Amino acid sequence: MEVITEIRRLHFVENVTVSALAKLFKLSRPTIRKHLKTVEEPVYPIRKDQPHPKLGDYLKLLDDWLAKDACLPRKQRRTAQRLFECLQIEGYIGGYTAVQRRVKDWKLNHSGKPSVKQAFVPLAFPPGETCQFDWSHETAVLGGVEQIVKVVHFRLTYSRQMFVIAYPRETQEMVLDAHNQAFAFFGGVPKRMVYDNLKTVVDAIFVGKERRFNRRFLTLANHYLFEPIACTPEAGWEKGQVENQVGNIREWLFTPLPHCANFTELNAWLARRCQELAARPHPEQTSRSTAECFAEERPLLLPIKAPFEGYVESMRRVSSQCLICIDRNRYSVPAAWANRVVSVRLTAHRIGMVADGKVIADHERRFGRDQLICDPWHYLPVLEKKPGALRHGAPFVTWDLPVAIKVVRDRILKQDKGDRAFVDLLLMARDLGETGLDTLDVACDLTLQTGVISAAIVLNEMRRLTEVAQPKPLVDTPASTPVLTLEPVADCSRYDTLRSARHVH
Repeated sequence: MEVITEIRRLHFVENVTVSALAKLFKLSRPTIRKHLKTVEEPVYPIRKDQPHPKLGDYLKLLDDWLAKDACLPRKQRRTAQRLFECLQIEGYIGGYTAVQRRVKDWKLNHSGKPSVKQAFVPLAFPPGETCQFDWSHETAVLGGVEQIVKVVHFRLTYSRQMFVIAYPRETQEMVLDAHNQAFAFFGGVPKRMVYDNLKTVVDAIFVGKERRFNRRFLTLANHYLFEPIACTPEAGWEKGQVENQVGNIREWLFTPLPHCANFTELNAWLARRCQELAARPHPEQTSRSTAECFAEERPLLLPIKAPFEGYVESMRRVSSQCLICIDRNRYSVPAAWANRVVSVRLTAHRIGMVADGKVIADHERRFGRDQLICDPWHYLPVLEKKPGALRHGAPFVTWDLPVAIKVVRDRILKQDKGDRAFVDLLLMARDLGETGLDTLDVACDLTLQTGVISAAIVLNEMRRLTEVAQPKPLVDTPASTPVLTLEPVADCSRYDTLRSARHVH
């Protein structure tokens, strides 16, 4: 309409000719004359039915396919692109747009449901009250390998401050650890946490908002004193902020793919990026940044008195090889607990074995399959009875010992009864406690300097290094030389008496 107005003004006010207007606006002269007669805003007819000249012969076939697909499960139905490819096999030479438009119209006419869009009420959250939680699956390159990582999302609903952290799995110990990390990042705990009905949080769903939460998760909530809230099933809008954050994070942090050495480096980078993104303007309070709103909200969060021990505990039986199988990997336990039941505590990064109220073993958690994680010290009691296992035992073959100990071990094993001799050295190192291996290393180094390698020499060096120096007795020395009050009188005749007595005998 703006062009028509300008054409009429130039012609009737400025007296510009039709030919000049045609050149100026790059329109034909008949179009210029039509515009000169136009006073009202032009109304263009809308074509309701789009003709399909090339699709016409294939309409019945396409409708039959759509009717058959409608009876199948949703995941097995063909998309418009797939239907287009199938029509091409049948000889269709038209374009994809015609097929797409026909599929859309057919679904609209055969859905049987009125096209009604949902309406929502804008929400406002007070500071320090609510935080939303969600999971997403992203792709990252860790250690040169592209893999799927599970990302936990937290979002404070007032300040919009977010926190994300990645894990290899979505298990409960990961959920517990994520809360510890998020609350430490926020510097406090919100009063309410909003979740989906994920199994690591909710055990059972009842009518309305009633839920039976997982007991271990309730222990976490009781520790931090926040109220857990579960959304209505299939009602993601009840935590729309974090749902929207999932898509944004994929664009902001995982496009292009991040390259990190491991999860530790990836999570450190994600935490830094969360702080950097907080410098952007707040979605609603546009005059302030997210970081400024978070600075206002942070003092209103509940204080953290102590971090939660985020482990999941279960009972496991130790095998005769002193191993416990966890997630397709095997971890060693001290030989004294073979064929017995112990408690296993799983955290996001560690695996601890507990018995009689004490931690008897602790390992770094491995993710993967068919890995053997052994502590050689766990098997020393077995070596006392079976020293031959030292040569081919898996815990000892892969034992990363200091160079001096390796050299001495290889020399001693070539000697007669060398297995037993080296086991005695290991037993003594075990008895010395935390410094035992270092003492053995120094003793082996000193032995190598002598040029004569034997277990007896190493054992002697270890005893010499660990023996406790005896303190010298303290003697009270008088300030001056003592003086006898009664001096004895020398009587040499007593010796003559002894001599005479000897001759008589």
